[in-house]
Amino acid sequence: MCIKMAEVEYTYLGDKQTDPARKKVQCSAVKDLRGKCIRGKNGNFLVRFEDGTKSVVIGRLLRKVLHE
Repeated sequence: MCIKMAEVEYTYLGDKQTDPARKKVQCSAVKDLRGKCIRGKNGNFLVRFEDGTKSVVIGRLLRKVLHE
């Protein structure tokens, strides 16, 4: 499976248990070959943060970034 890095698409808000370094950080969804986001059955997203690390986060805590 090939993973592409796209433009910044989301801001991760985090919650009270999130590492403060990860709160309000820009990230992008990891996509499969079809261009679809990799999501879990319970609403989780696989995202890549600006520093290149990948993580599974709760989708409700992501906010879409509006591109101008």
